[in-house]
Amino acid sequence: MKKKNSVFIATSLDGYIADKNGGIDWLHSTPNPNNDDMGYVEFTNDIDALVMGRTTFETVCGLDVDWPYDKPVFVLSNTLKDIPESHKEYAFLVKGSLTEILERIYEKGYHRLYIDGGTTIQSFLKADLIDDMIITTIPILLGSGSPLFSELPNELKFELINTKTFLNQITQNHYKRKK
Repeated sequence: MKKKNSVFIATSLDGYIADKNGGIDWLHSTPNPNNDDMGYVEFTNDIDALVMGRTTFETVCGLDVDWPYDKPVFVLSNTLKDIPESHKEYAFLVKGSLTEILERIYEKGYHRLYIDGGTTIQSFLKADLIDDMIITTIPILLGSGSPLFSELPNELKFELINTKTFLNQITQNHYKRKK
């Protein structure tokens, strides 16, 4: 089966995925009366599992919602000792290099992965392990916060596959890695 590591994430106009306090309330700054998911369900229907960092995992655990994922979640962390008891049936702690972690996930039969979380996405990009990215831009300037991108050892070229507009304000670009 073809292996694919994909990103589906929202950013501010200035490229942040969380505000300076780690907050994500700004994601709802554009009124969305029909609760348009902007392609999220379609995207997640095409993945086998998620790979996210500890901060993203803890953010999701702290939301006042039921566990939002119906696929296995692999949590990357060098500091987390264990997954909380309340989430052990949904999430699995993984440690090691990205290639070692991916091999273990692939061995479990998961090949189409959703890579989530700023530091995790940055690490995957640094290792040139991202195949495609769907980036939704919310029309707000945060001024500071957690950036989606960081310094890379090498230039990575992507090709624009598709652009969509939602709610006459939000743009979503789908990029595929050019190798």
